[in-house]
Amino acid sequence: MTVLHPLILESRFDWRDEADCEAFAARLARRPGIANASIELQGPLGAGKTTFVRHLLRALGVTGRIKSPTYAVLEPHQLADGGDASHFDFYRFNDPREWLDAGFRDVFAAPGLKLVEWPEKVAGLLPEPDLRLCIEPTDDDGRQVRALALTPLGRGLIE
Repeated sequence: MTVLHPLILESRFDWRDEADCEAFAARLARRPGIANASIELQGPLGAGKTTFVRHLLRALGVTGRIKSPTYAVLEPHQLADGGDASHFDFYRFNDPREWLDAGFRDVFAAPGLKLVEWPEKVAGLLPEPDLRLCIEPTDDDGRQVRALALTPLGRGLIE
């Protein structure tokens, strides 16, 4: 772990395969505060952002189909503890103002887990996330993950 700023903590993880991704998600699901965290997921197409979200939501007790919100933009889920999770995918946004027009400010202001793919498409409009996961594929089909904890809650998630 590296402290970049008094509030920012950086950690790096290697996922050799999907089982490592699933294990990371399961550990994260057990951390206090996860049900009200905001997590941004960055990485190229095919990096494993949606795969990670599926594993995290399963670990939090979501049952049924967990589909990518690429076309719907938002997929809501009910967690086992009764809380809400919102999975966003802004890949298809061409203008950050689409975020405002869709009324997502209210969703982000409400309690619940927020999982955001392609946050750069709405740059400057999203609230500061608790945790930012940057997922990069490696030459051996693994993933290198850079986790930035940007808030005290985020630090608690990866410490």
